[in-house]
Amino acid sequence: MKEQKIYFMGIGGIGMSALARYFLHEGWQVAGYDRTETPLTHELAAEGAAVNYEDSVEAIPEAFRSAEDTIVVYTPAVPQDHPQMQFFVQGGFKVEKRSQMLGHLSAGKYVMAVAGTHGKTTTSTLIAWLNYSMQEDGNAFLGGISKNFGGNMVLGSGKRLAVEADEFDRSFLRLKPDVAVITAVAADHLDIYGTFEAVVEAFGQFAALIKQGGHLILKHGVNIPLPEGISIWRYSYDEPCDFYARNVRLQQGGYYLYDVVTPDGVIEDCTLGIPGWVNIENSVAAVASMWCAAKAEGKALDKELLKQGLASYQGVKRRFEFYVNTPRQVYMDDYAHHPEELEATITSVRKMFPERRLMAIFQPHLYSRTKDLYLEFAEALSHADEVVLVPIYPARELPVEGVCSEMIGEHVTKPWVVREREELAGYLAEADTDVVVSFGAGNIDVYCQAIADVLAKKA
Repeated sequence: MKEQKIYFMGIGGIGMSALARYFLHEGWQVAGYDRTETPLTHELAAEGAAVNYEDSVEAIPEAFRSAEDTIVVYTPAVPQDHPQMQFFVQGGFKVEKRSQMLGHLSAGKYVMAVAGTHGKTTTSTLIAWLNYSMQEDGNAFLGGISKNFGGNMVLGSGKRLAVEADEFDRSFLRLKPDVAVITAVAADHLDIYGTFEAVVEAFGQFAALIKQGGHLILKHGVNIPLPEGISIWRYSYDEPCDFYARNVRLQQGGYYLYDVVTPDGVIEDCTLGIPGWVNIENSVAAVASMWCAAKAEGKALDKELLKQGLASYQGVKRRFEFYVNTPRQVYMDDYAHHPEELEATITSVRKMFPERRLMAIFQPHLYSRTKDLYLEFAEALSHADEVVLVPIYPARELPVEGVCSEMIGEHVTKPWVVREREELAGYLAEADTDVVVSFGAGNIDVYCQAIADVLAKKA
């Protein structure tokens, strides 16, 4: 690319900010727009990006108003009629989606892509960490803040590139992976796809993009159209297949000791640096990816280094993140925003803390998703003992008449209430609490520390 200036529409997004960091590292002039200020946008500004929060064309820095030396990258969450988008499109700028840019940057790399309607952030981040911890190698563009790396981008040596392949707006169809993991295929983003069958078809198209001779690592039980000319491997939590966990033993604090079965034998007594049985399943997918990458290089998987990497993995911000973990009080926060994610996490917490009372706090994400899946949300949340609902986070959408969090609550079979975000800490201070988990992909995390402070006092 000859341009040396790049402007990001939606620069504060978790995936977009990783790209912005990459171009800052490469010496480009970087600027961008986002709707709201966040810690991520503050960090980008501190690193040299010119970030603005106004819709007007006048907010675009003068240096980025020439189509001759500026390329524009946008996230589909930014509407096409946004004044700045209109300026760039009508001005003849080179305008690309984030996924297109990621496709350019992955050229010449050994791409290890993770797709799925849930589980992809933890799995891709773990792959990035195993690449680094096992051989101090590899690059990554991630969809969350890795606690090991302290960010959402990894710049390293070697050809391996771990990426999160996002199905939203069919963005993942811009990639051509060498190894691809598909963690789940569920009815999500129906505002984009229309039907579940269209979602399945898109994941089949993604699998067909895997390079000839490459590998597809598919969760056991997931069915999509399968391409020819690649190796197809199945993985699971504990169902016998190509890769799975066995001899799973619960340890103190919700951690586990387990064996990983591979086509080459068993890796015994693995432990993951974060708790939760659902993360064991993600770790099996990551192990399968490393196994395939080693095979491609004509090597055997180093089991001891692998076990060390798993044990030292610290997880991702807002993915099964503990704030308080004592025998008297537990509080964790999770990004889950789809019914299957909610059910998997609640089930995992139940197994970690048997016989204890669980309160689930949930902020629905998107009016369209709530309208499509409110019954499924209610069923998943009913696995908790008590439910606190927060008003819907709209993200890119306008309100839909009649669609609200109460739609979910009316079908929850356990006691439930609706509270505003700013009321949560005060409500929990007075409530009888034991194990508390907050869920959502919106802005509920702004109040996590306030909640943690209140519950830590009880502990």
